[in-house]
Amino acid sequence: QVQLAESGGGLVQAGGSLRLSCAASGGTFSDYAMGWFRQAPGKEREFLGAISWSGDNTYYADSVKDRATISRDNANNTVYLQMNSLKPEDTAVYYCAADRRGIHTLVLITTRRAGGHLEVWGQGTLVTVSS
Repeated sequence: QVQLAESGGGLVQAGGSLRLSCAASGGTFSDYAMGWFRQAPGKEREFLGAISWSGDNTYYADSVKDRATISRDNANNTVYLQMNSLKPEDTAVYYCAADRRGIHTLVLITTRRAGGHLEVWGQGTLVTVSS
């Protein structure tokens, strides 16, 4: 299995943008569909979106689909989350996750339309959006 490490978090002003990275090591990154999540203080973890093994397919949650872009660079074993027009309510710990069963299964599990758990999670990176 890969190991995942998120980076790029920090303090951002409202209205600004962020680009988070999730670097994979120790496995074959291109075998994995990847997802991005976040968890705000006192709230449940929220699914943001996912990208397929190849990067050809993406899926976004309605809450962020107009502001988020997920991309990946398989040559550099990294997946990215770009978010624009940030709001204070975007403050959260952001996580990436990986699963070899593909984007469809990843989304089904994440949206609880299928049982099971995603294979690998990163440790998260904190994003704080100031007003």
